[in-house]
Amino acid sequence: MSYGMAVYGEQGYGEEADGGEVAPHAEIDLMNYLPPFYHPILEMQVIQNQLGGEIGKQSADVEEAFEQYFVRSATWGLARWEKVLGLGSDSSLPDARRRESIIAKLRGAGTTTKAKIIQTAFAFSGGEVNVIEYPAESRFEVVFVGTKGIPPNMAGFIRMLEDIKPAHLAFSLKYTYTVWNQIGTMNWQQAKSKTWSELRVYEGE
Repeated sequence: MSYGMAVYGEQGYGEEADGGEVAPHAEIDLMNYLPPFYHPILEMQVIQNQLGGEIGKQSADVEEAFEQYFVRSATWGLARWEKVLGLGSDSSLPDARRRESIIAKLRGAGTTTKAKIIQTAFAFSGGEVNVIEYPAESRFEVVFVGTKGIPPNMAGFIRMLEDIKPAHLAFSLKYTYTVWNQIGTMNWQQAKSKTWSELRVYEGE
């Protein structure tokens, strides 16, 4: 990949002049920064190619390290986030699941309120959530309105909820399922082709 002299100092590594992206470890062609009379010299080409490859790698490493400071782009840095927040670290889990727990923990920091519980539940489900309080019974119910069925990683959500909720409050979870009048125009043959679990979360066509 070559970089023209006209954009030197104005263009970030990893970007082309038209705004496109190049491979993270793309070599920088340093020959373009030398006067033309150096170009035919083989030894100079070898030296500059080696240097360009090393600079490209170092630039990519710096960019990758920078990404670890942000939860949504972190990869190997997730373990540090988990350690700082007092979360268990399990590298066998998908990064997306680990990010959910970290984001929920960050959102749930401080005094726990109904809004914080909703924010935490939303971080795990990605859909609308409601919390119904029953003060006389010292409990509350988390209702997943925007997601049909049981959202993924509920075990992680329950652990997080146990961690942030007031100790004296009990809680229950309520999920949203399809009711029969939402099946729409599906005939019996179409219904038979789906499992019971698929029908319970059917969105219609």
